[in-house]
Amino acid sequence: MGRAFWRGCAGVAACFLAIAPMAARADEAAAEPIPVAVAEFDYMDTSGEAQDQQAKHEAQLQSFADSIRAGLESSGKYRIVPLVCEPMPCRASDLDAEELIAAARKAGAQQLVFGGIHKMSTLVQFAKIQVLDLKLDKLIFERLLTFRGDNADAWDHAQRFVVRDIVEEELSY
Repeated sequence: MGRAFWRGCAGVAACFLAIAPMAARADEAAAEPIPVAVAEFDYMDTSGEAQDQQAKHEAQLQSFADSIRAGLESSGKYRIVPLVCEPMPCRASDLDAEELIAAARKAGAQQLVFGGIHKMSTLVQFAKIQVLDLKLDKLIFERLLTFRGDNADAWDHAQRFVVRDIVEEELSY
C-alpha cells in the first residue's frame, strides 16, 4: 500500500478497518483447498514368490490410493476430485499420459497424483509418487521410497508417509 493510502486514513483505527476486509479475502483465497485427482497406482511384483498374491495386492493398492485421497482431503489443503477414464481404472500404465491428464483436467483438478509400487522381494517394496501441476504442465513433486514388508502395517506406514510428505511440501499456489 502506498503513502497516499496511509495519508488518506483519518486515523490508525480507520486504516486498519480498511485493510481488514482485504486481508480476510486474501486468507479465504489462500485457504481454498486445491482440487487434486489421485490416479490408481500401478503395481509390479518381481519377487518371484510362488504364491499368487494378485488379489491381495489389488486390494492393498485400492486401500493405498483411497487412504492417500482421505489423508490429503483431511489435511484441509486439498479437495479430491474423482477421475473418470475409459477404460477404468485410471492408471498411468493403462492410459496414454495425455488421456490421464485430460481426465484430471476434465474432473477440475489442478494437480494430479500418480505413481506405482514395485515389490522387489518378500521384504522390500519401492513406491514412486509424483504430483503433476496441471496449470504449469510441470512435475512439482517426486519421491521414491522404500518400505519393508507386504502387510497392512507396511502399506499403511508408506501411505501415511506419502500424505505427510505431500502436505508438508507446500505444493500450493
